[in-house]
Amino acid sequence: MANEVTSAISSALYSNIVQAGLYTLQEASIMRPLVRNYDMTGTPGLTAQVPIFPALTADEPGDGGDLSNKAFNVQTSKTITATEKGILVTLTDLATETASEDVAAAIGRQIGQGMALKVDQDIAALFTGFSNTVGSGGTDVSVDTMFQAAAKLRNNKAPGPYYCVLHPYQAYSLKKQLTNAGATMSHNLSDVGNTALAQGFVGMIAGINIFESTVIGGNSASSTGTGNYYGAVFSQDAIGYMLKRNMRVENQRDASLRATEIVGSMAYGVSEIFDQYGVAVIGNATL
Repeated sequence: MANEVTSAISSALYSNIVQAGLYTLQEASIMRPLVRNYDMTGTPGLTAQVPIFPALTADEPGDGGDLSNKAFNVQTSKTITATEKGILVTLTDLATETASEDVAAAIGRQIGQGMALKVDQDIAALFTGFSNTVGSGGTDVSVDTMFQAAAKLRNNKAPGPYYCVLHPYQAYSLKKQLTNAGATMSHNLSDVGNTALAQGFVGMIAGINIFESTVIGGNSASSTGTGNYYGAVFSQDAIGYMLKRNMRVENQRDASLRATEIVGSMAYGVSEIFDQYGVAVIGNATL
């Protein structure tokens, strides 16, 4: 039959979906590269035990003095449990036959984007659990907020580098302060201020690399009458991401529907590891 879908066409369609999906997953995730990654692919079980080691202090024995023995035992551990996440897309034959672009690549990109978004959402959801906070409800995030967060991390001996992820509305307040909202200034802008004004990218403040993401959540009706978002400043060891199975894409033909079901799925888990290595950034959620 002239119009039948052959195995060769199906294979090419499937290959394009997989390539686009995996590439987009790797490129679209903001949060995952910023936290501690644990690869548990091919390892039995759904959980990973992350040991928490004690801090060590140096002795000053003096000439001929002996160093005291330091106990180095695992004080406690954090458990990260993997669960499955997935996306199902049904691609009809008619949609494939009438599309003016590569439908397979478009589906792959959307699946990869959706899975990357889910990873970032799960990591960002942990921000409200940090014991240390800066900022407050109904107030703008400022440069001083960033300096306070950096001071808290350094006081807790959190190892660098430090990262910050803010909602675009929080970042707007910060960039507005850095650029003085475009008003005439009696002094020159800082390098960070110039960058924010020209490119819209915050950059680095107080040794903190600052990123923006819409996955940052919060409460939409706080006691102050305005919504607040919970961004965070953190060391890489504050949060753990455990990959059990990387994203895979499978397809299944549904002849009666004249369509192909395309499923993207992966298994992973996220958890707070060192609470003192993270600081929640509470700020106004309105422009």
